Amino acid sequence: MEEFHINILNISAVLLAAYLGGVAIRKIGYPAILGELLIGIVLGPAVLGWLEYSEAVKVLAEIGIILLMVYIGMEIDFRDLKKASWAGLLAAIGGFFVPFVLGYFAIVWTGGTPIAGLFVAIAIGVTSLATKSRILIDLKLLNTRIAYVLMAGALISDTLALVIFSGITNFAETNVLNISELLLIGGKILVFFGLTISIGVFLLPRLGKYISRSGMKSSTAYFTIILIVTFGYCELAELAGMHSILGAFMAGLFIKDNLFPKKISKELNKAFYDVSIGFMAPIFFVTAGFFVDVTVFQTDLGLLILITSLAIVGKIVGTALFYLPSRNGWREGLTIGTGMNGRGAVEIIIAEIGLGMGIIDKTIFSILVFMAIFTTLTVPVLLSWTTKWLRKRGELVYMEERNGIVFLGVNPLSLILAKYFKDQEPVTLIDNNPEQVARAEKAGFNSLFGNALNETTWEDIHADNVSTVVGMTTNNRVNYLAGKMAKEKFLVPQIAISQSPSGELNDTEPENRNLLFAAPVGLDEWMHKMQLDEAGESSLLVEKEMSCKQWIADNKINLQETLPILIEDKKGKIRLFSSECSLQAGDKILVLTVEK
Repeated sequence: MEEFHINILNISAVLLAAYLGGVAIRKIGYPAILGELLIGIVLGPAVLGWLEYSEAVKVLAEIGIILLMVYIGMEIDFRDLKKASWAGLLAAIGGFFVPFVLGYFAIVWTGGTPIAGLFVAIAIGVTSLATKSRILIDLKLLNTRIAYVLMAGALISDTLALVIFSGITNFAETNVLNISELLLIGGKILVFFGLTISIGVFLLPRLGKYISRSGMKSSTAYFTIILIVTFGYCELAELAGMHSILGAFMAGLFIKDNLFPKKISKELNKAFYDVSIGFMAPIFFVTAGFFVDVTVFQTDLGLLILITSLAIVGKIVGTALFYLPSRNGWREGLTIGTGMNGRGAVEIIIAEIGLGMGIIDKTIFSILVFMAIFTTLTVPVLLSWTTKWLRKRGELVYMEERNGIVFLGVNPLSLILAKYFKDQEPVTLIDNNPEQVARAEKAGFNSLFGNALNETTWEDIHADNVSTVVGMTTNNRVNYLAGKMAKEKFLVPQIAISQSPSGELNDTEPENRNLLFAAPVGLDEWMHKMQLDEAGESSLLVEKEMSCKQWIADNKINLQETLPILIEDKKGKIRLFSSECSLQAGDKILVLTVEK
């Protein structure tokens, strides 16, 4: 029996490389997976040869695939599908099958086998979810129809890819052509899905209730149960002749909501994220780079260009064509196609499995890896161009489902803003001081006692239906982190935060913040003035179009004596005075002024 040796130094080097590659690529707005792949290519056998593909690394990478697929399943929220189900389905079908067909015939036409063509077709057809949220935030698209269709389309596309992948791997392993065997394969697949869905819908909720009644509090025990359920689903997939990643994916779909109480589920989700995305999965993506052959740029450059071109054109044009029946416009279809053009985790996993099974060779695998890198790099550029095009034509559609403004911190200033907004949209105030919450309720506002840095607090106010969050505590850090959670976890489209002149955030990922009042302001001083009745309200007329920052500069506003807080347009609709807001001629600015 061959001795199994664990090279701790090599494993540590792979993890360090994954971390450095991920950090570097995230700095420019791309998902960590690209950095992990690139650094695996550079430091692995393909270029420098500093990292070794040992047996221990192989085992960790294979476990990493399983855990990553569970996490992908856990991250899927079917509410996203409901918000744009029809349009998302059209985008997913067109964005998957058109590049699928093009990829298949490209491989067969260039001399590849039909089964290799199918593997390449699946890899080209999938859509990455990894880049979506960050790019949608950066381009201010969170509350647009595009955002909902993109998320729904990506979910449907990846699920569809995994289902087809399961059938192809089953066929590839059995290599049968007669009708009876094909029917048997199909029957196994149907039984697998029927059994896993039934367990997820009927058995796991009952197990979850039993766990809740038992009073179990050990997080280790909960994590062990997740692994047992996951490996059980993987074994069912293997028994059905499919790859275990499909079982892991199906387990993830049902574990999150059906197995544990809501509070515990959130804690376990974070722990699972740390183990899968933080440890196991990066090892897989770095080692995937080990198998890349960089000589394809010399020996098979034509095929690389062909596959990448078909992937880009097929995804964008296919999405736009199939999107036409939605009647949302072909320009919106093109825009969604550019957003769905990136590939990621699922594509790399499928390609690596195909390489391991001998269905595709190292050359095709390398081309698929570089195709994933190149297509993902196009997403922010092309999506930015197309959304600007839609904005210019007035065709960027905002969703009406979101309505409501949330103020973080109950204080005299937030109560004034809430007073003006309450007749326009639902208003909620959050504070971790019960006396302040009672004060807001006495003033007639819906208020909540809670911690704005706790995800459960946002769930309690149904933040996925909120349009605006305003950070008005006296703590810069709390305002920023709470706003960041609202935007990234609940896709709240508009975040405005107050910031005091002193005390920089020093965040590791700085971004353009939408500052309330369009500049740093000392809230403590203004709240003190209001409590002493030293501040009164008045309004100023805007004479020409300009930004809020420019208005402050042009009018030489001293923010210690005059504080612009709201803008009222000619129709009487109000909006926040902030650094991202622009003024129109005829607008009125509501200001607080020190009464001398």
